[in-house]
Amino acid sequence: MFMHPINFRIPHFVKRLSLALLAGIVLCSCSQESSAPKIKVMLLTGQSSKYHNWELSSLLLEKRLSALDLFEVTKVVSPAQGEDFSGFNPEFASYDVVVLDYEGDSWPESAQKGLEAFVGGGGGLVSVHATDNSFADWPAFNEMIGVGGWGGRGDDFGPKIHWFDGKAQLLNTPGSAMHPPKHDFEIVTRAPEHPIMKGLPARWLHPNDEIYSRLRGPAKNVTILATAKADKAKLDKGTDNHEPMLMDIRYGDGRVFHTTLGHCNTKDDERVPSLNCVGFITTLLRGTEWAATGKVTQAVPHDFPAAEAVSIREQ
Repeated sequence: MFMHPINFRIPHFVKRLSLALLAGIVLCSCSQESSAPKIKVMLLTGQSSKYHNWELSSLLLEKRLSALDLFEVTKVVSPAQGEDFSGFNPEFASYDVVVLDYEGDSWPESAQKGLEAFVGGGGGLVSVHATDNSFADWPAFNEMIGVGGWGGRGDDFGPKIHWFDGKAQLLNTPGSAMHPPKHDFEIVTRAPEHPIMKGLPARWLHPNDEIYSRLRGPAKNVTILATAKADKAKLDKGTDNHEPMLMDIRYGDGRVFHTTLGHCNTKDDERVPSLNCVGFITTLLRGTEWAATGKVTQAVPHDFPAAEAVSIREQ
C-alpha cells in the first residue's frame, strides 16, 4: 500500500526548465548565460476556524518561502467566510506547487476540479496544519491529503494511520480526530532516505505545537515521513500512538507534502514558536521543493533542532 509505482510523466517544473534551457541555447549569442527559472509557488489562504489564525500563519509562511531564492511566491486570498465564491477559480496551472493554508468554506466545483487536474497532472501540493480539517465532503481532496480530521470526519470516515511494529499500519478502531494541549514534543524520522528527510536527525524537538491524533481518511498511497507520540499518562487526550506528523502522498502524477505542524491562534504574534521552529521551516521549504520537482537541493541548516533542544529562528 505504501509503495509508489514509477511513472514518467514530466512535471510542470521540468517542462518549464526545459523550455528555459532551450531558449537559453537559442539566445546564447546575445547572453552569456540564462538563469534557471524559480519554482512558482501559489500560497492559497484566506479562511480559518476560530481556533486558528490564517492572517498570521500565512504571513509567516510567505516570509519563510520568499526568503529562499529558489521560490517565487504569490499569495492568493479567498473570499471571506460566507462571501460569494462564484468567481473564485485560482489559476493553478500557472504554478509549480500550491501551498494550502486554508480552513473554511467549500469551493465551487470549477475550483475543485482545477486543483484535482493540477495535482493529478503532476503539480505539487503542500497541506499545512489545519488545512486537513477542510473539505470533508470532497473525495478527491481527502485522497490528496491521505488523512484529515474534524469537519465531519467521524469514525466511519476511513481508517486511521499510525506507525507501529516498525512500519505504517492502518487501524479501524473507534475514535476520531483530537489533539492534546500544545507542548514541546519529539519528532521521530521514519523515512531517512526520503529527499525531504535526508540528512535530518533521527529525533528532534519541536516547540509548543499540537499533535494531531487519530486522523482518518482514504489513507491511500501514503508514506509516513515522521511521527510524534502524545504520552497518555502525562497528557489529556494523549493516545500513546505514533501519529503521522509529516507525510508523502501521491495523487495521480502529483506529489503532496502533508505537514500537521504549525498551529497558531489569535492570541499568538509573529514570535509563535511552532511556525518559527527551524525544524518546521526546514521541512516546509524542503517539502515545497520536493512537491514541485521531486527532489531537494537544500542543505540541512546548521541550527536544525536536536533531540534535547528546540531551535527557534528569530528573523
